[in-house]
Amino acid sequence: MTQKQHPVPSSMTGPILNIAGYRFVDLPDRDELRAPLIDVCQAGGLRGTILLAHEGINFFIAGSKEGIDLFLGHIEKDLRFLDIPLKTSHTAYQPFNRMNVRLKNEIISMGMGDVKPAEFTGEAIEPTEFKRWLDEGKAVTVLDTRNDYEIRLGTFTNALELDIGSFRSFPAAISELPDDLKDTPVVMFCTGGIRCEKASVVMLEAGFKDVRQLKGGILGYFAQVGGAHWEGDCFVFDHRVAVTPELKESDAKQCFACREPLTLNDQQSPSYVVEVSCPYCIHLR
Repeated sequence: MTQKQHPVPSSMTGPILNIAGYRFVDLPDRDELRAPLIDVCQAGGLRGTILLAHEGINFFIAGSKEGIDLFLGHIEKDLRFLDIPLKTSHTAYQPFNRMNVRLKNEIISMGMGDVKPAEFTGEAIEPTEFKRWLDEGKAVTVLDTRNDYEIRLGTFTNALELDIGSFRSFPAAISELPDDLKDTPVVMFCTGGIRCEKASVVMLEAGFKDVRQLKGGILGYFAQVGGAHWEGDCFVFDHRVAVTPELKESDAKQCFACREPLTLNDQQSPSYVVEVSCPYCIHLR
């Protein structure tokens, strides 16, 4: 059988292909999936992380296109993983240190076992439609579900921020929102979409009447419509730290001491000393 080829946007260059994807799907055989995944990733020379839980799979890995195709060919033999939407980019270097395949209770931790996106979740909105809503000034609450340190690097113009340091704090933060927001359409977003699938369930159960999740997340929006209505960069969970709306590595850095992401302004602060401190941890010295 000819191995299936997975197209990559031609505008991206670099020898290392980075992919990220997830799917909420019932995996009663979670434990048995781990060893074959380790073997295929080792065979393909890949690095990154694959999370397996009974609720689904979440992966962000990097390597040669041949190695990535080997991985995708393997998982797509299982119909539960067929045609998982992928976020792709290229880098000149390997952004991960090692390959990990981990068994987890959740593929994105919220700590609410009764939330099952594979069975019920909010409606998706395409990036092009979301942009049209913003272009037209439609009455909508644009909700950033990410952590505070991610939002610092960039977000949509006038997005509602929850000031949370962990996704586990999302349900409590939603409970504090004013009731009058429940009658306004909500478009929620995160980096790649996975958090919004869970978050939309929480919001619908809390009484929000019209909850949409941005399909493909911020990275999907960048790929389809660019940086319209976006300010700054997008934090990513690898050595690149953040990417621009053109999906290229930005000038952001990460503090060696506390792991906080740093904008260019942060890097100009006298509190930023490489491998020692930054404006967010200087008080801890």
